[in-house]
Amino acid sequence: MKRICVFCGSNPGRGASYRQAAVEMGHLLAERDIGLVYGGGNVGLMGTIADAVLEQGGHVTGIIPEALVQRELAHQGLQDLRVVRSMHERKALMADLSDGFIALPGGFGTFEEFCEVLTWSQLGIQQKPCGLLDVENYYQPLLSLFDHAVQEGFLMPENRKLVLAEKSPKSLLDGLLAFKTPSRELEVDRSVR
Repeated sequence: MKRICVFCGSNPGRGASYRQAAVEMGHLLAERDIGLVYGGGNVGLMGTIADAVLEQGGHVTGIIPEALVQRELAHQGLQDLRVVRSMHERKALMADLSDGFIALPGGFGTFEEFCEVLTWSQLGIQQKPCGLLDVENYYQPLLSLFDHAVQEGFLMPENRKLVLAEKSPKSLLDGLLAFKTPSRELEVDRSVR
């Protein structure tokens, strides 16, 4: 894995453990020479993880829509900051540049971005691992929802297995690196995304 995309909050969250997890994940990526691809912001957990990778000498690629640059939210200290026209273009480029995906705690944008790449894996559009960093059980309600969807017949058990979840950055990163994408009966051309 050369690059991992991390989705996370543009807010820091209330607990210090969220920030600490972002720092730990950033340091770990840099130590393992894995580049960070993320939303290009300088605020919240987004700014925290980018700064953590940079302070350890790692590479960071930020992808941010023009409208957010104009609001002065772009991280100006990155080696590679790409400004795009729309959120859709941002997500597609983030996916194209990445070999796997991690969601740290965040809000609607984080949930949506993670579920979209997860759906692409389910449909066979991509074969990249997707993991949740479950800091302080933050993602337990979402994981319970996924389990409930299986119980109610809306999600196939084999697709539920596409979601990795761990409590520590090291365990999650190790899981992503070891992940073997299951063979898919349904494979869809990437251009449909």
